[in-house]
Amino acid sequence: MSNVRPFAQTALGRAVTRWFPVLILLVLAGCSLPIHVNHVDTQTAYAIQTRNALSAGEPSEASKKLLRRQGLLDRWDTNSTAVLAELHRGLDPDVNIERLFVLSELSFLNAERTGDRAYYLASAVYAWALLFPSDATSPRLPETDDRLRLAYDLYNHALAKGFASGGPNGEIRLASGRYRLPFGTLNLRLDPAGLVWGGYRLEHLVPTTTLEVEGLRNRYHNSGLGAPLAASLSPDKVRTVVGSERLGPKTQVPVTALMRLEDPRTHLRTGQIDGKLEVFAANTTDNVSVDGKPQPLESDPTAALAYQIGQSSLYEMELSGFLKGGIFKKLLPRNRTSDGLFTFHPYRKGLIPIVLVHGTASSPARWAELINELEGDPFMRKRYQIWMFTYDTGNPIGYSAGRLRAALTKTMQEFDPTSQDTALRNMVVIGHSQGGLLTKLTSIDSGDRFWNILSSKPLSELKIDAESRELIQNSMFYTPLPFVKRVIFIATPHHGALLASGRIGALAAKLVTLPFNLFGKAADLLTLKGDEKLVAHLKNPPTAVDNMNPENPGLQTLASIPVPRQRPAHSIIAVKGDGPIAEGDDGVVAYRSAHIDEAVSEKVVRWDHSCQAQP
Repeated sequence: MSNVRPFAQTALGRAVTRWFPVLILLVLAGCSLPIHVNHVDTQTAYAIQTRNALSAGEPSEASKKLLRRQGLLDRWDTNSTAVLAELHRGLDPDVNIERLFVLSELSFLNAERTGDRAYYLASAVYAWALLFPSDATSPRLPETDDRLRLAYDLYNHALAKGFASGGPNGEIRLASGRYRLPFGTLNLRLDPAGLVWGGYRLEHLVPTTTLEVEGLRNRYHNSGLGAPLAASLSPDKVRTVVGSERLGPKTQVPVTALMRLEDPRTHLRTGQIDGKLEVFAANTTDNVSVDGKPQPLESDPTAALAYQIGQSSLYEMELSGFLKGGIFKKLLPRNRTSDGLFTFHPYRKGLIPIVLVHGTASSPARWAELINELEGDPFMRKRYQIWMFTYDTGNPIGYSAGRLRAALTKTMQEFDPTSQDTALRNMVVIGHSQGGLLTKLTSIDSGDRFWNILSSKPLSELKIDAESRELIQNSMFYTPLPFVKRVIFIATPHHGALLASGRIGALAAKLVTLPFNLFGKAADLLTLKGDEKLVAHLKNPPTAVDNMNPENPGLQTLASIPVPRQRPAHSIIAVKGDGPIAEGDDGVVAYRSAHIDEAVSEKVVRWDHSCQAQP
């Protein structure tokens, strides 16, 4: 019999058996499992899932997945251009739709890395081929696939960057021609029709998606297809269009650029891509047809509006326009009408005009918030068109109202001389502060009440020239304009402004310089006729501040004339603080002054006098 004992019966064997479980635990504790999960919050999880070329400057997980499968992820970090070439060589556009997406995203990233704009254009080409294969039977991404929206965004951004001119403000240049691609040539023809708006050529096209907007509460950005841009107008007209002379200064038109490609999946095989460049104005077109299906256009109207105001000098002219006057005309191009009435868009038949009249020491720029909301609301945008009236706010209110009435009448004759557009004859006029007093004078019948304050003689008996008679007639005699159907008063001092009667008001009135010889010619003609009171008024007319003094006879007369019920009036009245409304004010106008009995509606807002900026 052997004397050899089994290992388990030896001292060492017994020790191993006893301590084996402990040894296993020690070994396992010394290493971590290769697969595990971490709990993160919702925001972190979403950021990880949606990280991509546009949001984080790195490939999305979908692109990384393909790179890993192809063994190209490490090479991407060191030689991205070679990786793109290899991916393109193995591309079958009608089979590898995942690869189309990856090529679009990685081409965009490579353009960002290298500065080679050919890769931006390639990114747009791949994205278009992915989104619009021409053949209805070709494979497409599911509508719920996250990559689908990202492909639109890659196309839009790549389009803007691919045509960057290298000039100021990131301007792009759209032109027919042959453009280099990393794998071939892009042959494009430009459709010039979209580059004319309101009779002017569109120029200085600036991408708006990379503009940060400040000063407006809401940014209206409509997702879709194409690169949203802000476009300036050429100095000279290239076409006669009704209303082109009434477009405002420094107009910026929100437009969308589109690069439409012909059967891109087929042509990707040859490297010869054909297409067309198109431009669409946001106010005329919201969608286009691609392969027989409507596609909403990407647009950024708020950014274009903010860019327009930022490029203008409207804010700077406000105080000067109050004290000296004549400032706004200096901002107008030489071929624009200078009577103070201008439009936000060219005249559009069938849309009701909303006329905005600003207040004292103010400008049309103060309506930016309201304009942004009106333009951003599809319901309002498709039913109304925005007009604005600007004036030297230190001038007598009656004189400014006469100019407003004349400008409105002239514009109606220009736009619709045969009275065919019924929408124009449902005009809504909105006035803030002093502008509300001008607005009221478009809707009332004053008879000769204002004239009788100054003279006991009928105007018809005065021997003055026709020009002077017309000026006095327009500034002191008012009848309802037949096309004004509704008026809205915002913080309007119907019974006077708080500061107009005090020392501050007196000082402000003295600082105002009225236009030389405003009524001087008529006064000279009347000097020898014995109407000293009228002559004194015409030679030294009151300022707007004088007119808003609660003791002013003209203001008291205006307050005594109600707006007729046939032209509904609405009041928006600002009251600061939380105190009783009836005893409150907005810092400039008291509630009791802004309230009128004939208003069919009254809205009180807890705000200061600039409540028109809080629509």
